[in-house]
Amino acid sequence: MTEKLHIISSLGEQGILLPALVNAALAANDRAKYYFTLLQAGAAHAEHPERPATDLRHERLSCGVADEAWDTAVAKSAKVGEGRYRIPGARRAIAAILEDVEVMLRPLSDGGGLELGPRFMRLKSDAPSAGDDLLASTDIDTLTAASRSRGDTLHLLVMDAHKALNSVQKDIASENIDGASAYSLEASDRPRVRAFMRGVRRTAPLKFDHPGLATTATRDRNRLVLQNDIGTTDAHVLVVHVEDRRVTLTYTDVHLQRLLFFQGLFKRYDVDWEDTRSRRDDALEDGVYHLSVGVFTASSEAELDDYLAFLGSRLVYLIDWNRARKRLRALVSKGEAVALLTWAAEHDHGHMAFLKAGGEQLIYDALDFAVKGQVRFGERLDEILGSKEATEYLRFVLKACAESLVRNEPEAFIQDVVRAELFNYFRTGQQLVYDLAGEHAALVVEIASGIRDSLMRMHDAGADALLKRNAQRAKEWERRADELVNRARAAGKHAGSSEAFRAIVEAADDVADELEEAAFHLTLLPSGGPAPAPRPDLQALGALLVQATQEYVKIVETARHVRRGGAREDMQDFLDATHRVMALEHETDDAQRGIETALAEDATDFRVLHVINETTRNLEHAADAIMHCSLRMRDYVLGQVMVA
Repeated sequence: MTEKLHIISSLGEQGILLPALVNAALAANDRAKYYFTLLQAGAAHAEHPERPATDLRHERLSCGVADEAWDTAVAKSAKVGEGRYRIPGARRAIAAILEDVEVMLRPLSDGGGLELGPRFMRLKSDAPSAGDDLLASTDIDTLTAASRSRGDTLHLLVMDAHKALNSVQKDIASENIDGASAYSLEASDRPRVRAFMRGVRRTAPLKFDHPGLATTATRDRNRLVLQNDIGTTDAHVLVVHVEDRRVTLTYTDVHLQRLLFFQGLFKRYDVDWEDTRSRRDDALEDGVYHLSVGVFTASSEAELDDYLAFLGSRLVYLIDWNRARKRLRALVSKGEAVALLTWAAEHDHGHMAFLKAGGEQLIYDALDFAVKGQVRFGERLDEILGSKEATEYLRFVLKACAESLVRNEPEAFIQDVVRAELFNYFRTGQQLVYDLAGEHAALVVEIASGIRDSLMRMHDAGADALLKRNAQRAKEWERRADELVNRARAAGKHAGSSEAFRAIVEAADDVADELEEAAFHLTLLPSGGPAPAPRPDLQALGALLVQATQEYVKIVETARHVRRGGAREDMQDFLDATHRVMALEHETDDAQRGIETALAEDATDFRVLHVINETTRNLEHAADAIMHCSLRMRDYVLGQVMVA
């Protein structure tokens, strides 16, 4: 290659020479970064020899370094003193870095005012000698550190030269293939570039006016090299090598979660991902960046093109990913935020439209509009709607934002759509509360009916078993009723309901509790002796309770249909049932007093007296609780539903 460049230069064909020089420079960039990584990994292993050592073999092969001896350099690195390490091949590695930097600078004149040449001369003279392959930790920092505040280094020079090379590469492109700046390609490369760009162009509209996704393509030795501009940070890099049907993807990122997210997008392909490695770099966020290499081998030309197109289509979802994750974390859990971004990518909606439309503030504004300031500061969406509902709603928002902005619809339209959908979730949540309250009321009817039937047959011979079976059923129904009350409390909160509705379900809990207590008390009647005499007054009280619970079911069922401007018949049925419950409560009061009077006059068996008295008290308290539920439901409907 060197001889070819020399001959081209001597002929004065600089137009041919420059692309070849750029190709060689970009290959040298890959090699220099490999050697930087090798030295850092060697020092890290020397400090912690108990940890598994990486061989960096994949990186070596990817950047075209042929010597296999480098694969054992990290494992053989050792600490020889405080902050001093022997790294096999360290001297050769530094010499190779200096040589590669010289290759990188050949196509560059002044590097955009970065004084690359003078900087290199200074850094070359200060480079450590690494005699006997010994390096101090300060020597490694002098070579690899990327913090400009700590002074210039060869690593900084390589990064600056790489940026300048990318600019030159675009300028010298000899052709444009579907938006990719390309040069020095072979005929077999062009279909691969078109496949990659087909994917890039398909999803590129989802970045809207955000910069990025510029692609360059060239041939380096026996492989096609694709590079895409996906980010603004030095450590956010994507390079794709295509050799025959083998595609090697090298990806680095300062955000490990974004790297893992990116890997997770390729589940449909059998990509072999190398272990992700973390590197120290004080110039980057948290001082660390992460590198991963994925290899895919296609079984056919068609599968190769499909994979390249899919790869190109995923890149837009990396842009501003971390910002979107932080915005979603204000609304849902950390794990669910990443899951939402994954879902949005898999369905080709992305997250940029959500950010452009306002991000989490779009949701907060919709919440404020829907519940009129009832949301507490710092309360997450999943705490208001519930986890499942919040996820479903945010999926809708991500999809709606993407589709609306792609159609160039105004942001005011998106705000209205997001608000309208949120109202549906609150209405759905409110209906769930009514469903749970209705199911609870039905259980109360069952318990009351069982008690009524027990009172009708308690004087029969052998009634003991019947009373015990009924008490067991009542206990089970009461337990199920408790579960429904807890679900209704949570659903009432998620639906944005007021404290009034929570008070209703809690009062309904008292009904079931009192009725279950009544069923239990009936099992305490004397057994084995003469059956107690029939008590028509107690039987009548049991029948009144069944009627009251049935009317409460009507109240719950009609309340769900009552609304401002709704049918008058719904409101009339609701109020009629409420007033019947009130009347029945008065009747139960009278029935209780009648029973107490009769007991005082007739009862001779203390045990029977106790059971009848406690059962009567339970039933009367249950009737009171039903009335309280009914009145609170009336106040809720008239005071909140009808004025909404």
